[in-house]
Amino acid sequence: MNNYPKISIVTPNYNQVKYLEETILSVLNQGYPNLEYIVIDGGSTDGSVEIIKKYADRLAYWESVPDNGMYDAIRKGFEKSTGEVMAWINSDDMYQSKSFFTVAEIFGKYSQVNWLLGFPSIYDALGRIVECPHTLRQWSKYDLYIGQYQWIQQESVFWRRSLWEKAGSRIESSLKYAGDFELWFRFFTYEKLYVTTAILSGFRMRDGEQLSMKQKDAYDAEIKSVLAARVYTEEEKSILKRYNKRKKQFLFLSKFKIFNAKLILDKFKLDNFGYPEVISFDRHEQCFKLGSQ
Repeated sequence: MNNYPKISIVTPNYNQVKYLEETILSVLNQGYPNLEYIVIDGGSTDGSVEIIKKYADRLAYWESVPDNGMYDAIRKGFEKSTGEVMAWINSDDMYQSKSFFTVAEIFGKYSQVNWLLGFPSIYDALGRIVECPHTLRQWSKYDLYIGQYQWIQQESVFWRRSLWEKAGSRIESSLKYAGDFELWFRFFTYEKLYVTTAILSGFRMRDGEQLSMKQKDAYDAEIKSVLAARVYTEEEKSILKRYNKRKKQFLFLSKFKIFNAKLILDKFKLDNFGYPEVISFDRHEQCFKLGSQ
């Protein structure tokens, strides 16, 4: 991978003219020298197409035809993509300035990093960052297995094409809500998710309009269907069995309130769940470094 690997970004859109231009500009104004940007519109009638045409000469590909929903649009976009690094951003979210350079630096420096999550952040309707978590979580496939599936903020995730191909080169477009979760679930089968303290992007929280907020119960139902179809390896079965044993100990000891029994579970997870190290910015060396948080 060279210093500026080709980064392929896909934006699905349907009648999001209010925010679409901000999203497009957050991609194009990165100043990144090896960008492939693809916009797949589902036949919008609200002026979105006029916005897309405004930037058509800077897009690798765009279309506006009816589709079968957001994940179908994303599927079509990735089928057109050729980049070494891949991601998608929905048409109301935005990337932070120069975030593609951060992604390129991390992937170029650490060959063991095959997918990456930036520090999550929340935009309001005006495009202001209004919220960031106080701590940076780390994810493991085992967290998903035991039902601790807090959202991985999709707009801040980037991955190598090699992982995409290993995981089947597809997004499950038959799912209406949890296509992102299903993809992460397959990625976890092959690789750890690394996290960086850098803010790469943000999720726009709007006033009850967006699909992801209105349909959380349906999203959770699709997650459960994905988890139910999982066939565990013998190693996974062994770790989950030992975890459940520790969990019973935790539940028993917590009744007595003698000490923080949760430490039993936390220690087991740290030792067995395969959490990756965090990638942080070293202010003295002015670069990102892989190391303990």
